[in-house]
Amino acid sequence: MQDKMIDAFNEQAREFFTPMRKFNALMLDNMERVTQYQLEAMKRYSQMGTSRLRDAADIVDAEGGRDFGTRQVEMMTELSNQMLEDTRAMSEMSLRFKSDLEALYGESGQAMAEQAAPAAEAEPSKEPEGPAKATSQAARKRS
Repeated sequence: MQDKMIDAFNEQAREFFTPMRKFNALMLDNMERVTQYQLEAMKRYSQMGTSRLRDAADIVDAEGGRDFGTRQVEMMTELSNQMLEDTRAMSEMSLRFKSDLEALYGESGQAMAEQAAPAAEAEPSKEPEGPAKATSQAARKRS
């Protein structure tokens, strides 16, 4: 008998914590994806900056300065395009996470509704037998 009670308790605990485990796994996966992407973006941006600094250090005459200025404009265009691409990628990750989260909430809500349905059918409904009684301290003092 105790084994059945312990098994029932374990099963209830497992069912109770399953949605939380799924939520935590989803959060961790999203955090991992976003962090990895941000690290890669940081590496790209730092490489761009370092290459520009190296090019600036290599300037030895006016013609080199003019070429550097021209390449600087090209680099800024490349940087702008890269930032737009990164923004799009982060937005897509956010939308994916949102849809995964909505699916998880829908799944959890449906499971809860399925569990609540048999309990609601088994419990007879009790109709109140008159007006509700006040339980505040003010109502008790008047009595």
